[in-house]
Amino acid sequence: MPIRKTVFAVAVLLGTSNAPAIDEDIRQMVELPEMMQQHMLSNMRDHLATINEILLKIASGELEQAAEIAESRLGMSSLELHGASHMAKFMPEGMRKVGNEMHRAASRFALIAQEGDALAAYGELSEVTTACVGCHSAYRIR
Repeated sequence: MPIRKTVFAVAVLLGTSNAPAIDEDIRQMVELPEMMQQHMLSNMRDHLATINEILLKIASGELEQAAEIAESRLGMSSLELHGASHMAKFMPEGMRKVGNEMHRAASRFALIAQEGDALAAYGELSEVTTACVGCHSAYRIR
């Protein structure tokens, strides 16, 4: 099963639908040193802000700018910026795979957005957010 479908399946199984919340948090705990935890949380907040900026650019018809933002802050080109090589060793394999898929999806989005088709770009951007939902549904950090 492709990673994107696996991520989505995990997200659905762990209750990201409109079902009532469960009392027990069953996500896998990922232990991180305090500094790494703060770094990861900061990265995730930036990822969310970046997605918001991308959506605003798409809505304004500025797909080229949306592509540039996506690639530089979320895509494969952004890995060094986020300190990915330092963070990866603290992540379980599944978390690394989902994170890598998110970065690859952002790069694919950038390529599609450059073609100028907003609908296709929205479709590919959903692959980015699917990875985010899957990771947040499966993992938590301490």
